[in-house]
Amino acid sequence: MNHTGMDMEHSSSDKLPEGLKEAKNPKFKVGSQAVILNDHMPGMKGATATIVGAYDTTIYTVSYVPTTGGEKVTNHKWIVQEEIKNAGDKPFAKGSEVTLMADHMKGMNGAKATIDSAQQTTVYVVDYMPTTGGSPVKNHKWVTESELSDK
Repeated sequence: MNHTGMDMEHSSSDKLPEGLKEAKNPKFKVGSQAVILNDHMPGMKGATATIVGAYDTTIYTVSYVPTTGGEKVTNHKWIVQEEIKNAGDKPFAKGSEVTLMADHMKGMNGAKATIDSAQQTTVYVVDYMPTTGGSPVKNHKWVTESELSDK
């Protein structure tokens, strides 16, 4: 099921998960601008992003059934290691059952999830103006290095 725009929290708080480590040498520095290449939400692809945070972590795509009920969400991008309950430092393998502590979407926090994929990378928190118009989006979590390009 594609969740583009569905119950997605557009602007999220600047609160970060506990234990997240700032990237030592990110490709995109905090305060710089980059072009977003992905389309997690309408108006994202092609938008100019301002980097507000860069962190080194393991990121995951996950499948879960929202705690609020409804259809299973598959391959949700992205959850970081620090948004998984009792995660510790060791990355989870594909197929692992975990409990989410993220609030990117309604019904996500506390949901049981399955890891679909894992990747060690730098993730970014970005502010951007949607290409579809509307209000600026603040503190969007998460965009990976490969989903950004030089402005």
